[in-house]
Amino acid sequence: MKKLYPIEYISSVENTIFIPEACEVALPLHYVSFGTKKTAVIIQKQKNAKNIISISNDLKSTLQLPDYSSNIHLFFDSDTLYIGPLVGIFTCGFHTGRAKPIGERSLIFSKLLSVQKTAGVIAFLFGEQHINWETQTINGLFYEKGQWEVAEIPFPNVIYDRIPNRKSENLPRIQRTKKRLQQEFLIPWYNPGFFNKLDIYERLLQENSISDYLPETHAFTSFSMVERMLSNFGHVYIKPKNGSLGKGIYQLLYDRKEEMYYIRFNDEKGEKRLQKFETLETLMNHTFSKMNMDNFIIQQGIHLIRFEQKPIDFRVHTNKNKDGVWEVTAIAAKIAGNGSVTTHLNKGGTIKAVEELTAISTDTEGMLQKLKNASLKISKALEKQINGIIGEIGFDIGIDRKGRVWLFEANSKPGRSIFKYPSLKKYDVLTRKLSLEHSVYLMEQNIKKLEGSTRGHLL
Repeated sequence: MKKLYPIEYISSVENTIFIPEACEVALPLHYVSFGTKKTAVIIQKQKNAKNIISISNDLKSTLQLPDYSSNIHLFFDSDTLYIGPLVGIFTCGFHTGRAKPIGERSLIFSKLLSVQKTAGVIAFLFGEQHINWETQTINGLFYEKGQWEVAEIPFPNVIYDRIPNRKSENLPRIQRTKKRLQQEFLIPWYNPGFFNKLDIYERLLQENSISDYLPETHAFTSFSMVERMLSNFGHVYIKPKNGSLGKGIYQLLYDRKEEMYYIRFNDEKGEKRLQKFETLETLMNHTFSKMNMDNFIIQQGIHLIRFEQKPIDFRVHTNKNKDGVWEVTAIAAKIAGNGSVTTHLNKGGTIKAVEELTAISTDTEGMLQKLKNASLKISKALEKQINGIIGEIGFDIGIDRKGRVWLFEANSKPGRSIFKYPSLKKYDVLTRKLSLEHSVYLMEQNIKKLEGSTRGHLL
């Protein structure tokens, strides 16, 4: 089991670090590294069985260890002791005010940083404007004792990508920063980019182990495709390829008894709309004539299980832990609002814990197991198909009336609105902890890779 060690700073010695006697490492080691900073040092074992790391004050200054350091991990290779991981959380949208340095998102990041001690990492927030390329340091933002502080630290061991949207991600200055930190400084960067719905679908189709979870999905090409899929499935969804938060989604239905077509959506004001047409051509021309349909996909509709006559699907979070293994960290049932095209909370949806769905199933444990098995399989399949390092995924998954599991969407930067529900708050802490804890694994693997040796170990 990977252990955490508390840190203390001492003035009785210089340029020295004492490590717990129980650490299985052969001395001497000649260097210590924190982030990308490395210096020669005296390393000794504690002589009084103290299970703590003692660092001389001058060495603290040399390494630029922040005052907010507490519990950390130790790594080593043939001649170097590594302290960390130092995790940089990269984002944009910073403000000048100290109270809310990143506007309304400050609360989200303060909560994320609040779990660093239990995760055994030293984490900070930064943007491209906080980097000093000449000194290879960052003026990082730390959250400590209810307030934001700035400290100069070295470049981190690992970077966690929290860019909020595609528009920001594609800014040239953001792209240049990411490229330089990864290519010049060889820093592992996890959760890069946003998923494209059609691209993800086509990649997952190549994985036989999970293909049964995939509803038929295509790029929008013609009205005839819509007609065929409506004939086969009764209803379909037309979605933006790069959409989020349920925006821009349309549900099309064909009523065989009436021989009429219906479309359900939210208009520009957010109002729920249901319109009826005699022909599909009239519906499509009325609704989509002014839109660029190249930006849309069409997806098979699923007859979902229902709660109080309303369709439900599930949000499932998976995270990679500090051993590099996928875990299911949260599952919530999302119940559609009256007349809503989706189950999103901002469209009138509500949240329940799966255990509360006894009205539709006496075997909620079996339902949970189905969702967990599917989510772990899909996480592993996605990881094989996607470039870059994935540390967390949010899935929108449905179960149909026959008990079959379906994947609707995979999100590389899942939202956290489900955690507002009281019974799910415990999962809020767990998902935040593991999102940082995965950096322990990434740092360990990067040390081995950079040293070209299998001798790197975690103490």
